[in-house]
Amino acid sequence: MGNNFSYIGNEYKIKIGYSYNYMDLLLYNIEFNCYVVVELKVTELKKEYIEQIQIYMNYIDNNLRKVTQDKTIGIIICKKDNKFIMEYCSDNRILYREYKLL
Repeated sequence: MGNNFSYIGNEYKIKIGYSYNYMDLLLYNIEFNCYVVVELKVTELKKEYIEQIQIYMNYIDNNLRKVTQDKTIGIIICKKDNKFIMEYCSDNRILYREYKLL
């Protein structure tokens, strides 16, 4: 993910309502001064994935983000043709990348 990211944790646990949810990755982008939620999916992009990541982004903005920080960015990486491809990004400052399965 480059040098602009600080790693916070994988499967970051949050409580929404009465249930616990797990974000695949929670990162912090130092250059953009914001949290980044990354969801990894082994199928093609589905509408539910976008709804899910938007809920996670709202949670981070409402519970972790400080006033001096920018809004949380959401990224969904899906598997397509044995490659991981960024299929959704909530912010156009993040450039398109392709991730290969090793």
